[in-house]
This record gives sequence, structure tokens and C-alpha cells, in this order.
Amino acid sequence: MAMSWKAMKGMLDRELLLKRMGLEERSPAGDFFTGLGLFSVGVLVGAGLGMMFAPRRGEDLRAMMTDAWRQRAGKPAQGPDYQAMGAETAMPSPQH
Repeated sequence: MAMSWKAMKGMLDRELLLKRMGLEERSPAGDFFTGLGLFSVGVLVGAGLGMMFAPRRGEDLRAMMTDAWRQRAGKPAQGPDYQAMGAETAMPSPQH
């Protein structure tokens, strides 16, 4: 007995096939969070490797980072110091 086209199409339904094989369809949100997790792991591994192969010793690097964070802790956020970079006065300084 030959199957009709509609019966065969019903057996080959994507959702039904996935369910029969014990699988489920992946959602776009799941793909996003998988990618975000892999990106985060890559950033952490990259930072660790960067510190391992840095030209300074670990204690020196940690001390330098600690000093930089302590100096910034009490200061408000400000723009770059162009005069320290060697620029002449591009704009007049604000008068206080």
C-alpha cells in the first residue's frame, strides 16, 4: 500500500522529526547567550595570557595597576591632558 503525499509530508515535519530523535529546536536567544559566554571566556583567557607574557614581573604589574587605581579613585573623570602630550595651546584655558 502506497502512502499519500500528505501522509509522507506529515511524517517529515521538522518539529515531529526533532521530537522523535529526542532533540529540540534552538532558539536565537540561546545562540546569543552561548556567543556571549564564549566571548567572555575569550576575554578572560586573553587577559590572563597578556599578563603572563607581559614584559614586567607580576608583582611590578600588580603594584603599577594598584597605584593607577588609587590615583584615579579620588579624582573626577576628566578628558586627556593635551599639554602633557606635547600640544601647544589649541584652545584657551577656562578662567576660574
